Amino acid sequence: MRVSKEKAAENREALLQAASRLFREHGIDGVGVADIGREAGLTHGALYAHFDSKEALAAAAMARGLEASLDSMTRSAGEAPDLERHLDFLFSARMRDSLVGCPLAASASEAARQGEAVSASFTEGFMGMAEIVEASIDPALPAEQRRRIAFTTIAAQIGAVAAARAIAKVDAALSDELLASVRAVLAGIEHGASDA
Repeated sequence: MRVSKEKAAENREALLQAASRLFREHGIDGVGVADIGREAGLTHGALYAHFDSKEALAAAAMARGLEASLDSMTRSAGEAPDLERHLDFLFSARMRDSLVGCPLAASASEAARQGEAVSASFTEGFMGMAEIVEASIDPALPAEQRRRIAFTTIAAQIGAVAAARAIAKVDAALSDELLASVRAVLAGIEHGASDA
């Protein structure tokens, strides 16, 4: 029986959603094709009707999660984005506590162990976040300096959120302090000062 284009699109979407959730919870290598199919309500063979490989699905799922994160980041900044608003968003408890909060923090070390397609999705997401932050930095600063600040902000966020997630299970107050400390240092970086 031939599947309609609409049903095929629904199946692809179900696979992407299932893979995205499972990969964030268990890691790419911790999830099998059968697990993804079962979670999506499909057979594991359905994956190969939509994606060339598990890695291709992982890259697409990462891209989807990063796209949602970029949209959320843009919305959180409101009409007049500035670095402070982005820092509030990036170093929030929501980012730490939700597996869907920051896909870069959830997948940085894993993306490095995967193939080029996953790494490319990660890189695109990193650059997207950096561009959003860069656009919110004082335009009077030289472009090269704005780019360095944006890269520093996103790289620090990835590390801080990943560490805060691991620490929160044992010491929630220390986890909160870590996020607040990194945020405070970054808040002063735009104008050459920090609370370090």
